[in-house]
Amino acid sequence: MELAVEVFAMLADATRVRIILALRASAELSVNQLAEVVDKSPAAVSQHLAKLRLARIVATRQEGQRVFYRLENEHASQLVSDAIFQAEHSLGGTPRHHHEQEAE
Repeated sequence: MELAVEVFAMLADATRVRIILALRASAELSVNQLAEVVDKSPAAVSQHLAKLRLARIVATRQEGQRVFYRLENEHASQLVSDAIFQAEHSLGGTPRHHHEQEAE
């Protein structure tokens, strides 16, 4: 249980959620690319990536001097999606993700 709580604590930060969403959309990005996408400084993004890497949420690949980050697996991405879906329910009315399911 404690490890599960640590995963939720790791995801309880808007910048980290944005990083996960960016990596889900782009598969692999450098610190500078992520900083641009999440509108934060490269130093701040680097600190968040270090925490995500320690938690084994992201993995790295080095190419020369550049380090590229990717999601370790699909689970963090799914947790973020589920949290967003749950948040949509709290807004009242029919959540957007239900409209998308009906269109399929």
